Amino acid sequence: MTDHYFTVEPGSARQPREISVTLRGKELRLQTDAGVFSRDRLDLGTKVLVESLDLTGVRAPLDLGCGYGPIGLAVARELPSVQVYMSDLNRRATELAIENAALNGINNVVIKQGDGFEPWQDLFAAGFRFDLVAINPPLRAGKEVVLRLFTAARDYLAPAGQLWAVIRTSQGAKTYLRELQKIFPAAETASIKSGYRVLRAYMR
Repeated sequence: MTDHYFTVEPGSARQPREISVTLRGKELRLQTDAGVFSRDRLDLGTKVLVESLDLTGVRAPLDLGCGYGPIGLAVARELPSVQVYMSDLNRRATELAIENAALNGINNVVIKQGDGFEPWQDLFAAGFRFDLVAINPPLRAGKEVVLRLFTAARDYLAPAGQLWAVIRTSQGAKTYLRELQKIFPAAETASIKSGYRVLRAYMR
């Protein structure tokens, strides 16, 4: 039985491999492995999300559920003067993200392992808030988990912050948009491409 990627310690035998992807016009080499999300190729939803992000004025972005790092590392490469935060529940995925940052010479990242926003409790207590949270949510973990992450994002965002999420239309994107409109002051569909919808929720 294969591991679910939304787990702390995957038990799958290691099967490392390297893939190459182009995101926002720049190539990334990425180490992947068994027991992590979309290990064989870059997930199309992830690509749609990262290509859709509006990074204008962004100074404190978080890649929530970063996996082996494609979203956060693409953002960090585009915004070299900005510290990019990345975290994932899956320890193997987090270790890969750290390896991939080094592999691509990306130094402006802070990568931590933990559930949801737990790795950032110290920052939160000190008054720090993210201005952008990007997530390809773990739909297989269930709606309750996804909505917990969305609700927590609201609390960790700055007053003008935004949550960006990608969900396949056939997997309930329209329903999740309605849920986001309950959680946030405003939410909308930012883009639709290849069967996916990128949802954007605003603090104001």
